[in-house]
Amino acid sequence: MKGTPTKNPLKITDLTLRDGHQSNLATRMRTEDMLPIAAEMNKAGFYSMEVWGGATFDVACRFLNEDPWDRPRALKKLMPNTPLQMLLRGQNLVGYRNYADDVVIAFVKHAAKCGIDIFRIFDAVNDERNLETSCKAVKECGKHAQLSICYSLTEPKMGGPVFNLDYYLKKARILEGMGADSICIKDMAGLIAPDDAYTLVSALKKTVKVPILLHTHYTSGMGSMSLLKAAEAGVDMVDTCVAPFALRTSHPAIEPLIVALRGTPRDTGLDLARMLKIGEYLESVAPKYRDFLNTTRMSIIDTNVLVHQTPGGMISNLVAQLRQSNALDRLDEVYEEVPKVRKELGYPPLVTPTSQIVGVQAVQNVLAGRYKLVSTQVMDYCYGLYGRPPAPIDPEVQKMVLKHYKRGQEPITGRPADIIEPELDQARELVKGLSSDIGDVLIAALYPITGLRFLKWKYGLETPPPEVKAKTLADVKQEDELIAKAKAEKR
Repeated sequence: MKGTPTKNPLKITDLTLRDGHQSNLATRMRTEDMLPIAAEMNKAGFYSMEVWGGATFDVACRFLNEDPWDRPRALKKLMPNTPLQMLLRGQNLVGYRNYADDVVIAFVKHAAKCGIDIFRIFDAVNDERNLETSCKAVKECGKHAQLSICYSLTEPKMGGPVFNLDYYLKKARILEGMGADSICIKDMAGLIAPDDAYTLVSALKKTVKVPILLHTHYTSGMGSMSLLKAAEAGVDMVDTCVAPFALRTSHPAIEPLIVALRGTPRDTGLDLARMLKIGEYLESVAPKYRDFLNTTRMSIIDTNVLVHQTPGGMISNLVAQLRQSNALDRLDEVYEEVPKVRKELGYPPLVTPTSQIVGVQAVQNVLAGRYKLVSTQVMDYCYGLYGRPPAPIDPEVQKMVLKHYKRGQEPITGRPADIIEPELDQARELVKGLSSDIGDVLIAALYPITGLRFLKWKYGLETPPPEVKAKTLADVKQEDELIAKAKAEKR
């Protein structure tokens, strides 16, 4: 007779207050709508809560007129028992290019002081050299470094010459050697199939000693199935959202997972009733953000991604570019061009900023001829400023792209940040006479134009435009009344 299985509860990282609204509501959720539910979420028993990073920093400055540093500080006071987590784009931090090491170190240290306990760090091309400085800074702060591997494919399933099992195991060994406290499989496009999740997690658990977390989006509809198979394989942690901010291009919902695992060795131990209470609150504030929810399709999953493997955000960018050029009829040609460009550029995972780099070049190739027009970002990429891609760049394409490049025609092979001069003093000069606070200096360093504009709003030197004003539930009610009145008049 078999003995009772050893209980091994699946740990949950909640992404509701970061990736949930970033994925479904254009990152527009305001801090004022997070604070009323924070204490309740602190009691939920999550392993950690990702509440910051990704696009939240930029959006706070650009669209919400919020000091981005205030959010983790305020949430930490209300959630003292739950580790707070952020998403950091390695040497890109929360921006869109590589920053100098002095900016990276200062950013990590200030984020730690503001309440961030776990730093999930990734690089768009999986070049571990782009994680070195931020990882070291996190460890020096005594915080948790969760290093990530961007999950990508070139075939319908895991395998082929690039993104095969050996590729992921090799990367995991490197990250563990760098001092990773845990390793995240970061499936940003929702491409990981259930059986591949089982195979990958099983192999990783035999290869490295640090905990493994699976992060997958719901885009393709496979997310919940993949989490269950990963749990079977022994994954330590998974990412979910509370239901109102789950599904679509966000993440699997926590509520069904709690029930599915109840009474099994992987029982989460979380309270379903508490989750429903949190969900009720989120539903009560959600109408403020309804304008940002994609309601153009009946389906809440993108079944096309199962075929073309192109993330939804990248598709919307491709459509926008073609519309601007009055060339929407050539979308199918662009779809055919994207995998060709991606192969020629060394199969970068399609995540910010490489998805934009590949997408823009694919559009230009279709409209103007192959590599007749080349963006500065593609030149920078081929020169090596974004790092070493998973496979070599096509030498003929690289030569063509760099023919008139201002930095030279011979690509660099070292760590990209090694050629970036220190930038912090320049940022201090930019805000001289306005502020000497390190948080403000970092805002200016990351976004010299939009960040400086925000600081002028913050210190009363300029008046923010009306569109950054928070929408209230009264505003929503008034809108509904006006719509109902207009419909009645038509009848």
